[in-house]
Amino acid sequence: MSLSPFVSSAKQVIATEMDGINQLTQSLNDKFVAACESILACSGKVVVSGMGKSGHVGNKIAATLASTGTPAFFMHPGEANHGDLGMLSPQDIVIGISNSGETAELIGLLPVLKRLGITLIAITQHAQSTLAKHADIVLQINVPKEACSLGLAPTTSTTMTLVLGDALAVALLDAKGFTSDDFALSHPGGALGRKLLLTCADIMRTESEIPSVLANTPVTQALYEISSKGLGMTGVVDADGALLGIFTDGDLRRVLDQKLDIHTLIAEQVMTPNCLTANEELLAVDALNLMQQKQISALLVVNQQQQLVGAFNMHMLLQAGVV
Repeated sequence: MSLSPFVSSAKQVIATEMDGINQLTQSLNDKFVAACESILACSGKVVVSGMGKSGHVGNKIAATLASTGTPAFFMHPGEANHGDLGMLSPQDIVIGISNSGETAELIGLLPVLKRLGITLIAITQHAQSTLAKHADIVLQINVPKEACSLGLAPTTSTTMTLVLGDALAVALLDAKGFTSDDFALSHPGGALGRKLLLTCADIMRTESEIPSVLANTPVTQALYEISSKGLGMTGVVDADGALLGIFTDGDLRRVLDQKLDIHTLIAEQVMTPNCLTANEELLAVDALNLMQQKQISALLVVNQQQQLVGAFNMHMLLQAGVV
């Protein structure tokens, strides 16, 4: 078989699911607003539940809500009917997902939800289904048709449900003023967390590991400092440790191009004064952006008194997972 039938089929699936998403966009109404307001006012957690493909989608929706500032978890309706209903409290909100609205395991939860007084948000295609009739808020998914050529496998319906879940999560994120710092706190172990949480203080070299020389240090000794510390530069400081400038490999090349005698020069004569620096609290990712913008490979860190307290280079940012 040639590639063409595969590509043709794939394009048809994508087009069908795009039609579904367009339909979803047009169907957002006051019910969606009511769902967002109810979740915002919730003092408990958002509990997402669904069977089969709806369950898989629900699991992802719960995870997205949780990572964007809305406490949430997924509860399997089958397990819920055998003890996991103990997870629920009257302060919670349940989002029940069922394309048909007649999923037996989900319907079996209704009496308990009613008895506990828990708000139920239904996501379903059928507004007259059992689930919808007993829900406090119904978010109806008007599925044009499933992308499956048989019209049987959940495809367009699950995509629309997933997109609706993302829409809920992001709308709530925006309403809460959820920031990148908040996001990092829930992702400390991943690359996102490293990029958002690490500061210059977390990655920089300190104390004796900082390449540093006094202003009157001979250039030959300054070169030894650059070589021994391996950052391609050294800070030049006064007797109180205040940063006066920086001496780099590039500065050395300029000295040699001018045919100056490095044996007679001191660091203060060849340094670059008023050099670019960072403070300890600056996020490492912001330092990276600054270095890329200025096309430099290393950066000195100073405190509020402009004393040299640290140094790092691009390789150290790479090792820390920021790059």
